[in-house]
Amino acid sequence: MTAASAPRAAGLGEGFGRLWAAAIGSNLADGIARFAIPLTAVTLTRDPMAISILTALAFLPWLFFGIPAGMVVDRIDRRVAMAVANAMRVLAAAGVALAIATGHISIAVLAIATVIFGIGETLFDNATNAVLPALVPRAGLDRANGRIQATQTGVDMFVATPISGVLFAAAVALPMIVGGLGYLIAAGFVLALPVAAARASGPSPQAAASHVPLREAMRFLWEHHYLRSMVIVTSIMGSMLIMAQAVTVLLFVDRFGVTAQVVGLVTAGIGLGAVAGSLTSGLVVRALGRGRTMLASTLIAGLGLLGVGFAPNAWLATASYAVGAYGVSTWNVPWGSLRQSIVPGPMLGRVIGASRTVSWGLFPIATLAGGALARVDLQLPYLVGGAASVVIALISARLLLSDDAHMPDDDAHPDDDARPDDARPPEGDVEAAADEVGAPTAA
Repeated sequence: MTAASAPRAAGLGEGFGRLWAAAIGSNLADGIARFAIPLTAVTLTRDPMAISILTALAFLPWLFFGIPAGMVVDRIDRRVAMAVANAMRVLAAAGVALAIATGHISIAVLAIATVIFGIGETLFDNATNAVLPALVPRAGLDRANGRIQATQTGVDMFVATPISGVLFAAAVALPMIVGGLGYLIAAGFVLALPVAAARASGPSPQAAASHVPLREAMRFLWEHHYLRSMVIVTSIMGSMLIMAQAVTVLLFVDRFGVTAQVVGLVTAGIGLGAVAGSLTSGLVVRALGRGRTMLASTLIAGLGLLGVGFAPNAWLATASYAVGAYGVSTWNVPWGSLRQSIVPGPMLGRVIGASRTVSWGLFPIATLAGGALARVDLQLPYLVGGAASVVIALISARLLLSDDAHMPDDDAHPDDDARPDDARPPEGDVEAAADEVGAPTAA
């Protein structure tokens, strides 16, 4: 597939088709290479805490690099940022393959590669979310987000992980080699994106070209009461879900006796629920409303993980996991569209980076907690995380049900004067800070 033959994604435009093709290639590479990390780790150790540490390291870059990545995405050509992110991951995959081939593979090597993969993912995903509103009209955001997420989940779980298991069985280093090639192909597609994807849109070319200081972006997120509350709820909810999933591979291999070659098929079964959620989320939103959809999806996610905790075998565990994955995917689509619609384009990268820094920055702690619980029993993290998710959803029900009221009208744009009054910076503040350059620092 070449840039010229990228799917048009009827109704969403050729630019989105190329972004979609890049997502296919990048997520294929991600799924193959990333799934090989725990498979390789299980050959080196069966300690749940060691496995959970590797899982935690995958999220750590969002804590330290989430906001800097947003600053990069807002300040440079977003196509270049995505290509550089994939180049980093190519080098990491090559390094792991070389370590395996020379007999120097270790948990430390896998840990370093996991961090580099995570940094690349931070930059690539941030840019993908920031690019989307420039390529797709607001009325198509739910559909576009649904397709991107369905691609991410479907390619990762249905295609990449089963392939990774087969490649791993053939040669331990092979998944990293194939994954590296996938990253290169995806980089070609992002470099072929139209000029509109390069920079943030704005109310005028001058406004779009000017650098919005980090301070204003952070103030927008903090002073927008609804957005701030949603980030907090999402962070806590996500931490509970991640805690439950800290030792997924070890659970199916050790508790249910699934072989390393077949565990990829288990993830494909889980992916069935995730893809269904991504593809049907827009329909559910239109039928139930945004708020009811988000409340119901959080409850479904928690109940699905509780089912994994009680499952007596791999079949029921996979089915319950698929139910939970459906809930998570159904949540992600309207939440992503809502955030993209509320936040002004010139600061979208940094606001997304900041919100994910809060959310994903908690995930390493949650995964370590899941590893500690798994030392008691491998299914205990699912029981605790699932139950906590249901309780948090019920406590947050009023906030979630108010989502419809905060979605801007189709004829409004997050870059125009329709910004919420409580998020509007004082007059003159933008100009006064126009030359401020936020240095990449740990958040």
